[in-house]
Amino acid sequence: MSKKYTKKPKSVDYFAVPKPLWKRIKHHFPDPSKRGRPPIPDRVVLNAIWYVLWTGCQWKALKREWFGVSASTAHARMQLWQEIGIFKEILTEMVKFYHKRRKIAWKWQALDGKNCPAPLGGEQTGRNPTDRGKRGSKIHILVDRRGAPLSVEISAANRHDKCAVEEVVLSIVVERPDSEQHLCADRAYDSQDVKDFLELEHYVPHIKHRRRRGEPKVELCPIPGETQHPARRWVVERTFSWLAKRRSLRTRWSKKAANWLALVQFAIAHILFDMAFFG
Repeated sequence: MSKKYTKKPKSVDYFAVPKPLWKRIKHHFPDPSKRGRPPIPDRVVLNAIWYVLWTGCQWKALKREWFGVSASTAHARMQLWQEIGIFKEILTEMVKFYHKRRKIAWKWQALDGKNCPAPLGGEQTGRNPTDRGKRGSKIHILVDRRGAPLSVEISAANRHDKCAVEEVVLSIVVERPDSEQHLCADRAYDSQDVKDFLELEHYVPHIKHRRRRGEPKVELCPIPGETQHPARRWVVERTFSWLAKRRSLRTRWSKKAANWLALVQFAIAHILFDMAFFG
C-alpha cells in the first residue's frame, strides 16, 4: 500500500474515499446481514458521506445515479455508524497508524478552538458573541508538534474556550507517555484553573498572557535569551485550515451534535492518514 501511495494527489476526488484509506478502515464496519435482500455495500455509502463532507451539500441533494444509494439510506447508515461508534474507532485507528509511521511528537502540543456558524440551531449551539449573536458551534482540537490532531470535541459557541480544556485533554484517544510535555494555547486559556489542571496532567503550560484592566504592559519575554516567544502554536491553526477545506465543517447544518462530530472525526482521520505518509 505504501508504495502506491507515495505521491500526494494533486486534487481530491470528491466522489470516492481514497482506496488506501478504505483498506485501512473497512474492518471497522459491521458484517452485512445474510438475511433478506443484500444491503448496499458500505464502500458505496461511505463515498456518498465523503461527498457530503467535502461539498457541504444537503443530504437530499444526493442523486441515486451518482453513488447507487439514495440520500435517505446514506443519511440513515451514517447515523447508525455514529451511534455504534464507528467514526470514533476510525479516528483512533488513524492516530495509532500515524504514531506507527511517524511517531507522535509529544514534547510540544497545541490546543485551540474554532467557531462555526450553525444556522439551523440544534444541540450544542449557542449565540456566538464574535458573530453578532448568531447561532454557532465550536470545534476544539489538540495537536502534536506537527499539527496531527490527537483529540477533538465540540461545544456551543457561547461556551468559553477554557471550559473545554479538561474534556479535550482527557479524550486523547491514545495513552500519553510519561515524558516531559509542553502545551501551548492563546490568551483565551489564560486562567489559573486551566493552568492548575494542566499541571495535574503533567503538562508544562505555555499560555499567552491576557493583560487585565489596569495591568501595566510588559514587552519582555520571560524565556532567557529570547526576544519573543517561539512560534509553536501555529500548527493548530494550520490544522483548522485543513478542516475548513471540507465545506460541511465550515458551516454546521446538522441539528444533531453527534452527527456533526462524526463528520469532524472522519475528516480528522483523513488528515492523519495523509500526515502518516506525507508529513
